Amino acid sequence: MATRVSFLLLLCALPALVAAIRPERNPFTVRGRVYCDTCRAGFETSATTYIAGAEVVVECKERNTLQVVYRKNGRTDSTGTYKILVDEDHADQVCDAKVVSSPQSDCNEAAPGRDQARVILTRNNGIASDDRAVNAVGFMKVEAASVCAEVLKQYEEFDNEN
Repeated sequence: MATRVSFLLLLCALPALVAAIRPERNPFTVRGRVYCDTCRAGFETSATTYIAGAEVVVECKERNTLQVVYRKNGRTDSTGTYKILVDEDHADQVCDAKVVSSPQSDCNEAAPGRDQARVILTRNNGIASDDRAVNAVGFMKVEAASVCAEVLKQYEEFDNEN
C-alpha cells in the first residue's frame, strides 16, 4: 500500500518537477518600421512617410552555409511599425529583418542597401531585454515627390557648414 501511494505521489510530482526545471520561454520581440523614400535619397528624410500594411520577414541563416533555417513574417500597423515574436534563440545564425512587399503601388521598389537590417537574436550577448529594435527598412517611390528638391537642399546646407 505504501508503495502504491509513493508511486502515485511520484506520478503527480514528476510533471511539476519537469515544469520547474524547464527554462521559461520568453520570445524575442523584433520591432522596426517600414518607410517610403519619397525623395529616392537612399535614406530617411523629413519628407519620408511610413507604410501601413507592408509585409516584413525575419530570416535567419546558418553562418557557414547561408542556408535559411528560420523564417517568420509580419505586417506593419497604421504607423508603419511591425512587431514580430521569435520564440527561439539563434545564437549561431545570422538574422535579418527584410522588406517583402508594399501595398503602395507607387512605392514598392525595395530601397537598395536599406531593404534589410541585421537583428541579434540571442541572450548570450549581454543585452538584458528581449526587445530587439531594428533599423528602419524601406521602399522607394517610382518618381521623387515635387518637394524633394527643397528637402535635399537642406541637407546640402548642413554639409556645407562643416
